[in-house]
Amino acid sequence: MGEPMPETGVDVGASALIGMDVMIDLAAPQSNYKRLIEQGGLVCPMEGVSLSFNRANSEFVLRNHQLFSSRVDLDLGNVRPLIPLNVDPPNHSKYRKLLDPLFTPKRMDEQEEDITRRVNGFIDTFIDRGECNFTDEYAELFPSSVFLGLLGLPEDELEMFLRLRNGIMHPEKLDPDALVDLEVRKALAKTTGQEIYQYFGELIDKRRVEPADDIITRFLNAEIDGVKLSSEDILDIAFLFLIAGLDTVSDSLTCFFAYLATHPDHRRQIVENPSLIPSAVEELLRWESPVAGGVPRMATQDVDLPSGDKISSGTAVVVNYGAANVDPSGIADPLEVRFDREVNPHLAFGAGVHRCLGSHLARRELRITLREWHRRIPDYRIKPGHEELEYPPGLRHVKDLTLAWP
Repeated sequence: MGEPMPETGVDVGASALIGMDVMIDLAAPQSNYKRLIEQGGLVCPMEGVSLSFNRANSEFVLRNHQLFSSRVDLDLGNVRPLIPLNVDPPNHSKYRKLLDPLFTPKRMDEQEEDITRRVNGFIDTFIDRGECNFTDEYAELFPSSVFLGLLGLPEDELEMFLRLRNGIMHPEKLDPDALVDLEVRKALAKTTGQEIYQYFGELIDKRRVEPADDIITRFLNAEIDGVKLSSEDILDIAFLFLIAGLDTVSDSLTCFFAYLATHPDHRRQIVENPSLIPSAVEELLRWESPVAGGVPRMATQDVDLPSGDKISSGTAVVVNYGAANVDPSGIADPLEVRFDREVNPHLAFGAGVHRCLGSHLARRELRITLREWHRRIPDYRIKPGHEELEYPPGLRHVKDLTLAWP
């Protein structure tokens, strides 16, 4: 089933997303989202690439996989399509049938106690100090710890997994030149990708001989339509799990807590009424959407968008989830942050067949963090001298978010 990456004819990976970063201002993108939506909602920064900002176009692209293929080269260090991210139906549906049971709400209910224990374990390491680098001491570590435990991967190798994740998703942490030099970024991703393939390849070989209660053994025993997964299939699933499972919740947490630390009225709502936390999580996902630009979708034919714009066959369309989430056509009072919304149809987890596989896990981690943190540290702020928040390129996240409390 393993296939080489398709030739797209245009770099639709890092370069397009970096262009979007500059256009929207990652620190406070909502006003720019509004402006871009009012200007038509579709921008074409380079030949063969279009950026979608309004909700109607974005949902149309996401929900019509037959018109917009996900088989694109993202320059993430992988040599084959990532499963199921870069796989189209009908094969995509077969893989999701295998993977979805790993992240059902029932499975997350079973993890509630363990996730709660992990949250408090990390808080224990700094609560008495009265401050922490939230990014490095909590957001980076907690979701990765949960994910590795859930999948049965060795937690004592957490630092190694984080380094591999950074090599793909945050290469500037390993080489500052990667922030401005696309070739350095690509080279680092390629090297890191080979390390990821080697690590999981060796683990697959080991589990064939020594089965264990872990995700790799489960994949080795799994079948799709009576056919076992190949080693390449398992590698391509594991590659995606590592870069996706160890990153987006971390990024969301830094954005959430930066907002709450600078908006005490909203923070107090959570402290005084914890029952608001589920709706607060949904509203912060909508407002602070970490994925500025999703996986590009390649038009398989000439397409007319709901806006009336025409997309030529072979054009890569990058959907901005955060912009779609503040489009007034999809939600009332979109530029107000309200924790009492009863209906919140945001697109933070995408839409259509490629909707985020781990959304139930992400929600559970975010809800438990907000519950336990505000139970133990109800009054906090940005540490004086650290008020200038930095949102580096890539997925929206706050670098070195430093919090302090009485």
